[in-house]
Formats: sequence, structure tokens, C-alpha cells
Amino acid sequence: MARTQGLSPTAYVPLEEGQSYKPYVAAEQRMAEFSLKAFVLGILFGIVFGAANAYLGLRAGLTISTSIPVAVMTVAVFRVLARAGREGTILEANMSQTIGSASSSLASGVIFTLPALFMWGLPPTLLQMTLLSICGGLLGVLFMIPLRRFLIEREHGNLPYPEGTACAEVLVASEVGGGHAKNVFLGLAGGALFKFLTSWIRVIPDSAHVSVPFLKKGELGMDLSAALFGVGYILGPRIAAVMVGGGLLAWLVIIPAIAIWGDARALPLFPETEKLIRDMSASEIWTRYVRYIGAGAVATAGIITLARSVPVMIQSFRIGAAEIRERAAGVVQAVSTPRTGEDLPLRFVGIGLLVVACALAGIPVIFGDVGGLGVRIIAAICVVVFAFFFVTVASRIVGLVGVTSNPTSGMTIAALLGTASIFLLLGWTDITGKVAALTVGCVVAIAASISGDMSQDLKTGYLLGATPRRQQIGELVGVLTAAAFVCLAVLLLAETFGFGSADLPAPQATLMKLVIDGVLDQALPWGLVGIGVGIAILAELLRIPSLPFAVGVYLPVSTMTPIFAGGLLRLWMERSASSEAQAGERRERGVLLGSGFVGGEGLLGVGIAAVAFAYGAKPEGIGPEWLGSEGMAMLAGTLAFALFAAWFVRVVRKA
Repeated sequence: MARTQGLSPTAYVPLEEGQSYKPYVAAEQRMAEFSLKAFVLGILFGIVFGAANAYLGLRAGLTISTSIPVAVMTVAVFRVLARAGREGTILEANMSQTIGSASSSLASGVIFTLPALFMWGLPPTLLQMTLLSICGGLLGVLFMIPLRRFLIEREHGNLPYPEGTACAEVLVASEVGGGHAKNVFLGLAGGALFKFLTSWIRVIPDSAHVSVPFLKKGELGMDLSAALFGVGYILGPRIAAVMVGGGLLAWLVIIPAIAIWGDARALPLFPETEKLIRDMSASEIWTRYVRYIGAGAVATAGIITLARSVPVMIQSFRIGAAEIRERAAGVVQAVSTPRTGEDLPLRFVGIGLLVVACALAGIPVIFGDVGGLGVRIIAAICVVVFAFFFVTVASRIVGLVGVTSNPTSGMTIAALLGTASIFLLLGWTDITGKVAALTVGCVVAIAASISGDMSQDLKTGYLLGATPRRQQIGELVGVLTAAAFVCLAVLLLAETFGFGSADLPAPQATLMKLVIDGVLDQALPWGLVGIGVGIAILAELLRIPSLPFAVGVYLPVSTMTPIFAGGLLRLWMERSASSEAQAGERRERGVLLGSGFVGGEGLLGVGIAAVAFAYGAKPEGIGPEWLGSEGMAMLAGTLAFALFAAWFVRVVRKA
């Protein structure tokens, strides 16, 4: 039965001494939660958004949280089922989003690391990728179980968990009235349609670029991407502006400076060994030089972000260890536990961790049978140690700043540096050592990413009155069911586009490859990397968020410009609203529509890959040549993108 009021006022503030939070569904109330339809919908939506997020991450180097779009789509399906007499409950909808959102976190860890194996010419099998994903996902879930009581219950009000709280609000609003889901479905259709025009029938190009006059090899460009535009709206104007600022520094300052400096140079500049700088295009200068500068900036910014969290890490680590000791001693369970406080037993956690550790060390296929049992045992120990530490860190950091700001890149780089340094000391510097180090980073990245997502899901469940034990099982189901499909999507994309290509640059995995190569080969162009280090430090001194700024330097500016356009549009939409309530409505509608853009474009991108895999070639379509010239084609594409943005504005402004 639908309620007429929202969450309790204590949902947003710390509790006073002796006060307890009253969830939306009381602990004494029994309500359908662990149902077949919740499982099926969560798995289906997880596959959809997992594949879409994999495509987005390989193209742009970032992913988004999908809890809210999965939740509202579940509510929409439940309303259809209600007409057939099979109405769903709010706790079933929460279970569906818990299962479905796990796939996006899996995708983040996979695309941040494993494409480097393809770049080394050692493509992993579907079985190896799936097992790595499952091991990372299970570690993230299992390590989070004993931390829930502290992070979610005891720290209620101190750790806001923004996405988790927003998802609870959306589910409550959907139950008491409101139509959120249509914006997600509109976004899915709009994103898929625009991708169909640019990459399937190709009546317009997928990018536009122009040379900047009076600036040697200065160039600006824009990817005509609905997904990147939607990401910009989701991130908001500040982060979008910082990211495009990094891109403008690279393409309007660094590239022209290198071109001017190298104009009179008669020898190639390392790492290039053949071509002179004066003979390179702007894109070639970016590939051979600026990418290393960006890599140094991103690595430094990630480490700075991590270092800034050291006090939080130490506190979280100590409290987390104390919580585990309490649970092991039975202190917490000494009193009667209500339904809303039930967790999976600690012995289940211990057995699960032991099984995962033994699988990592004992099953050769997981690490690709590199270096024998000794390498696998050391790698498994590194995985467990780094995963435990970074799960504790990530779950607390996302409680403060949200999943989108989870410094997974920085944590993965730290794990890779630590593992690669150990391997260097042991003399494992050949390709097998590199592969083992990368797979360690992959499992740790997935574990940290999953823990951040699970923290938000548990916060949603805490506010709504879900049963934690059932949510934890749902998260395990999400990991186990989504892993193979996410990895299959990555394999299809690799087969069709290739990683490190213009279509799918796989920026994060390229960065991880550079880190491992640099440590084990000791052959990085340290001068260029040092410039990047200086850029990141300078950004910090100027109080500019260094990580998004560094990502802007590292990625092509054409990737940043649609993100900036989306963020700028959000600023205008909210500033032009007549009231705070209207601004909130526009923000919510735009975020849901933007999430749909990511899903629609990502799904069609995977669909194109599947068609190319089946028929041996990508769809050729008409091609933008029908417009007569490259300039006319780019103009037509830009106009089409402007019309698309105008439609977006109309939908978001609609009362």
C-alpha cells in the first residue's frame, strides 16, 4: 500500500544519544523483498547498464553510478505488472537496483585495467576475465559486510552517501506519486538514435574539429556524443569546466609549445625514434608526448587524492578492524537483532575470503598461468592485502563525496606501484611479471569499485528499511550474473574497434600499462612525466581539483568539450529556474535523461561490435561523404547535435 509521506526527517542528520532511526518500512513489518521478479529485473538492467558503462569507460575513461536509473526503470516495470495483478513493493525495487548497479562497478574495474593485456598482445580469454571479475567482486562484497554496521548505522548523518540517499528519495517519491521512469526511457531512445546516425548509417560524422588560426598546430574538436553530453550534465558545471580546462591546456598551450620548440630540432625526441616534431600533426604530438605528460598528471593527482584521504584511511582501517573483532567475539550479536540489522554471518565472510584467496593462488587460468605457483601466491597475497585496505577506504570516501568521485584510479595506481615494486625486487620484470601485476590491479580495482557501490546500496536500504542480509546476497548475485556479460561486451569491443584506437582509446588502461612498463622496464620519458607531475601539483596549489583537471590533460580535448557543454547547460537550466524546487526538478529530470543517453549510446556501441563480430566488418552506412566535403559534414553534424541538445532542453524544462 502506497504511503503519503516521505523519509523521516532524521534520514539526513546525525542521531542524538539514545535515538534510533525509523526507516520508511518499519523493522517489524514484513514485506516482499527477495522475489523472482526483483532478481530478474535487476539482472537484466545490470547487463544493460554494465555493457553501456564498459563502452563509456573505454571511450572516455570514466563511468557513472546507475543505481537511480535502474531503480526508476524497475518501478516503471512494476507499474505495468501491477495492472496484471502482480504489484511490486518498494523493497523489491530496492533489491532490483542493488543487483543491477553491481554490474557498473564491475565494468569500471575491468575497463580500467584489462585492455592493457590486449595492448601487450596477450588478450585474455572470456573465462579468465570472468574469473578475475568474480574474484574482485566477491572480495569487495565480503570485506564490506562487517563494515556495514559502523559505516551505515553508526555514522548515519556523518556520512551522507549522496547517491544512496538520492536513490531512496527517488524510490519513495515513485511510490507516493511521480513519473521519473519516462525520462530514462526517453534518454535510452535518444542516445541510441544519435549513435545510430553517427556510427551505424553514418549520415553525419561522430566528431568535428577545427584548426585555431595564428596558433601553431593548435586544434579544437568535439565528439558528437550523446553519452558524453549526458555525463557532463550528471557531473555538473564545476567538474565539467575543470576537465575541459585541462584539455584546453593540452591542445592550445602544450601542443603548440612543443610544435614551436621542436620546429628547428633536427633529431627525433624520445620516445619517438623516427619522425621529427615539425612533421607531426597535432594528434601525433598528443599521442607521442602529451599523453605521457597527462599520465604523469593523472598518476600524481590520483596519489594526491589518496594521500589527502590518509587520515580517513587510518581511522577507517582501525575502526573497521575493531568492528571485525567485535563481530568475531559475538559482542555485536549479543542483543536481539531486528530485521533491519541482520547481516550475513562472519563465518560466511571468512570462508568466502579463504575460497577466493585459494582460487587466486591455485587456479592457473585466473592469472593466465604466469610464472608458476610462486608468482600466483605472491600476487594473491597482494590482492587480499590491497583489496582489504582499499575497500575500507573507498567505502568511506564515497560516503562523503559519492561514487562518481571515488578515486578508483588512484587506488589502482597505488596497488600497481606496490605490486610492481615487489616484483622488481624479486626480479620478475618480464612480460609474465607485468601481466601478474596488472591482474592484481584489476582485482583490487573491482573490489574497491564494488565496495563503493555496495555502500550506497546499503545506505538506500537502511533509509528504506531493507534487510541488509538480503541486500548482501543480492549484491553477490549481481556480481556473479553480470561478470560474464560485462567481459563479453569488452571482448566484442576489443574485436571490433581495438583498444588504444581512436574509437576506443581505453585511457585508464593505457595509463595502467604505462605505470607497469615504467616501473618494470625503467624506460619512461621521465622529463615528460615530470611536467605532468608539476601540472598536478600546481593545480593543487591553485585549489583546482587536480584529478579531473589531469584527466582533461590526458584525454583528447574533443572528449572534454561535450562534457563541458552538458555541464554548462545544467548551470543555465538551474540558474534560469524560478524557484529552488523547479531547479531541483530540472536537475533530477536531466540526470535521469543523461543516464539514459549513456545507456542508449553504450548499448548501441556494443550492438555495433556484436554485428561486426558476426559479419566480420563494422556497418559502413552511407558515410558523411554524401554532404560533399569534410567541412560540410562537420557543419551538418554540429547542427544535428545542437538540435539534439535543444530537444534535451525542451524535455528537461517541461513541467
